Amino acid sequence: MQITDDIALFVRTVDLGTFVAAGLEAGLSASAVARIVSRLERRLGAKLLHRSTRRLVLTQEGETYLPHARAIVAAVEEAQAEVGADRGRARGLLRINAGTAFAKHRLVRLLPEFQARYPDISVELSVSDQRIDPVLDQIDVTLRVGPLQDSGLVLVPLGTVKRIIVASPDYLARRGRPEVPRDLLEHNCLQLSGFARLAQWPMLEGGKRILLPVKGSIACDSADLLLDLALAGVGIVRLGDFLGEQALTDGRLVPLLSDCHDPDPTPLSALILPGRQNIPRVRAFIAFLKMACEGSALPAPRESRY
Repeated sequence: MQITDDIALFVRTVDLGTFVAAGLEAGLSASAVARIVSRLERRLGAKLLHRSTRRLVLTQEGETYLPHARAIVAAVEEAQAEVGADRGRARGLLRINAGTAFAKHRLVRLLPEFQARYPDISVELSVSDQRIDPVLDQIDVTLRVGPLQDSGLVLVPLGTVKRIIVASPDYLARRGRPEVPRDLLEHNCLQLSGFARLAQWPMLEGGKRILLPVKGSIACDSADLLLDLALAGVGIVRLGDFLGEQALTDGRLVPLLSDCHDPDPTPLSALILPGRQNIPRVRAFIAFLKMACEGSALPAPRESRY
């Protein structure tokens, strides 16, 4: 097991950034960690890390090797969890990626409860609205809203996100409330840029679905910022229901045209690296998310086990 232990220590050294931090976690001195990484480099015949007094930087060979090293560590962990003494125990590092809006308005409220139930799981959360490569970045679970392209990842449906049209009471007091879909053409409609399918708002008129070419003073590639602008009374916005749910509850936003707006239900999905769906910490997180998204009662904690 020495080779896999060395690989695992290399991965943790990269994640933690220094030999000192990796040594503290593993109960080793910094020099011992450095020697183990050097041993792995000799075995591979390639230098993996540039050393300096301040930080460690992956070499080109290290960049190439790291995703393979993560995959090896994950495979060993899965095997140990399935047949070893810790069978079924949810523990270790869980790497999650999510879009900015979902992370801020939904995930951040769920993570404290998840960690209270599974204290042996540590979470590394990356947030990005740009397309990432879960395989290259070795993300265990990628959370996405919207249609997905075919990939080699394991897809788990978590539910749907519906869109809502909202505005602040201040805006409506100044500009009036739209009563029919075409009234929106006379309003300042804030738009999410970068998504062609969202440029026109789908409405129902006379039993038919129409696409309204709304206009506004601001377009932005961040739904979260559009929400802030709507809250400030700048205009009307159409966004995912999870972004506006708290502001609607508080009365800071008002729903509009609910009876004639196509909410365009969109899938919310979890993408899992192949082979990791059976790792206990991944299974625990997916089960937790599914229950939370469905609005089901969450199960009582079970001593960090899933």
